[in-house]
Amino acid sequence: MSLDRVFSSDGEQLTIFIGEKFDFSTVADFRTAYSKDTGKVTILIVDMQSTEYIDSSALGMLLNMQKAMKETVSSFKISFAKPQVLKVLQTARFGKKFDFI
Repeated sequence: MSLDRVFSSDGEQLTIFIGEKFDFSTVADFRTAYSKDTGKVTILIVDMQSTEYIDSSALGMLLNMQKAMKETVSSFKISFAKPQVLKVLQTARFGKKFDFI
């Protein structure tokens, strides 16, 4: 699997750690990461500290995650995006949908 996930001790925060490439090849793993055992999650963080490459399918996956989780999650965040990844996210105006931390 090209990504990992970690829950906070109370189960209310989920951090999904994306691998080096965030593209179509990660669709199934990413969907499983945000949809399995996430009933208590109110804060969802996508950690991109290792991500060097992101494409349009990854942008779609992020939007699909947000749409699927909007009933229970009150805060969506993207953390530690490298400059080249952050540029793609900002160009696509993801700052309106996600907090960059």
